[in-house]
Amino acid sequence: MTDRFVLPRGASRTAPAPAPSGAGVRAAAPLTAVLLLAAFLRLWQLTATGFNSDEAVYTGTAASLAGDDRLGSLFPVFRAHPVLFQSLVSLALRVHESDWAARAVPALLGVATVAVTYGLGRRLYGRRAALVAALLLAVMPYHVVVSRQVLLDAPMTLCATGALYCVVRYAESPSPRWLLAAGGMLGFTVLAKETSIVFLGSLYAFFALTPAVRTRWRHLLPALGVIGVVAVAHPLSQLLAGHARAGGNYLLWQMFRRANHPYFFYGDEVPWAVGPVVVVAAVAGLVWLRRENTWRERLLVCWVVVPALFFTVWPVKGFQYLLPVAPVFAVLAGRTLASFPRVVRLQRIAAAAAIWLVVVSLAVPCWIRIQPQTSTRFLAGTGGLPGGREAGLWVRGHAPEGSRLLAIGPSMANVVQYYGFCPVSALSVSPNPARRNPSYRAVANPDRALRDGDFQYLVWDAYTARRTPFFTAELRGLVGRYHGTVVFTARNGDGVKVVEVYRVRAS
Repeated sequence: MTDRFVLPRGASRTAPAPAPSGAGVRAAAPLTAVLLLAAFLRLWQLTATGFNSDEAVYTGTAASLAGDDRLGSLFPVFRAHPVLFQSLVSLALRVHESDWAARAVPALLGVATVAVTYGLGRRLYGRRAALVAALLLAVMPYHVVVSRQVLLDAPMTLCATGALYCVVRYAESPSPRWLLAAGGMLGFTVLAKETSIVFLGSLYAFFALTPAVRTRWRHLLPALGVIGVVAVAHPLSQLLAGHARAGGNYLLWQMFRRANHPYFFYGDEVPWAVGPVVVVAAVAGLVWLRRENTWRERLLVCWVVVPALFFTVWPVKGFQYLLPVAPVFAVLAGRTLASFPRVVRLQRIAAAAAIWLVVVSLAVPCWIRIQPQTSTRFLAGTGGLPGGREAGLWVRGHAPEGSRLLAIGPSMANVVQYYGFCPVSALSVSPNPARRNPSYRAVANPDRALRDGDFQYLVWDAYTARRTPFFTAELRGLVGRYHGTVVFTARNGDGVKVVEVYRVRAS
């Protein structure tokens, strides 16, 4: 029972005495500076590159919710995911319809996550560790890069971190209101992205491994009920709209589709994005300060390990899927760095220098990664799709009304469709319903479709060409057979061709 009430040095269970107003301003100044830095990195050159495929889909859905008739027929509201985040983006688009307005929503939610991480760290390890944790998350490449995109993962991470904070409050003093609050936050986490239900597994593992933190059924059942009441809004809205099969079909496809990355994808990618020094500091603290480890560290470890194992086994792996573990690594690393003076007997100046070296090790690669992309090699979820916006805007301005386009794959098809206001199909979509995303429709016989004049333009892009040489060769064959003429070419900052649009003629 004792490990329940052990507080780390610097943490206090009692509320501090009211400080003079001047002292309060001075105390708030460091956190304010961290939040301003977080906002700068997330908003700097936010629209230098156009949307990627997922961004185009989510923003198109948001535009449909905002009443945009041009995109409503191309991006239906009910596809696969809940629409909590898309609804927030739709509010921004009602004020100002632009790429910047759409991306500013997750960027600001990312800044809010830095603030919540500070609150979590302060509750667990005190103000100094909390400030270091907030600073690490503010400049962490993983969190900065993902929160600059119109993706579901930034709002999911905010809600998940809020739920974790509520669980900490419940573990400190078992008041049912904190478990109910945790249930509500987890419900909103699921509404942000349904795969976040995995955090129920994290909490189950924590409570099962921590008998000192007792959960009473009269607290647990209402909290589970709150999760259900909040999360049921997604399937209920689909049912009432007559799209009940959409979510189920998408789930089945995700479960049985071929893996898009090897099992060790996250081990190869995420530590470098979080920051190797941060990962080392977080793990080293668990070892160096093991005599101080209590339920707090067990909770944080469960919060990381369960989703990491789940998505390692899950066939579909996206770079951004493990984003909710980033605040936990920041808090654990902040604990370690804040404990440097007493653990390794460093002077305060040396300890501060160590902290800033870690911050710089994150800030430099972060700054590099938020610059406009020039390479044609990148992972889905790491940024925009070069050339897609330019190609779509050319289509909008030059393609006759009623034109239809055929791209190699759905990634570029979604982007050109969003910016060009024209339907775009994809060659690589399988005609077998069990092997394709239910949101897409296959072109059963592309050669016949072009011969009949169903498509007037073909779209080649470097990103998809690198991934699917077979369908790239097929598109090149169609260009040759149907007298394709290059009408638009987009190049990246290095002058490398990234997108070409061909006008074709039916035989």
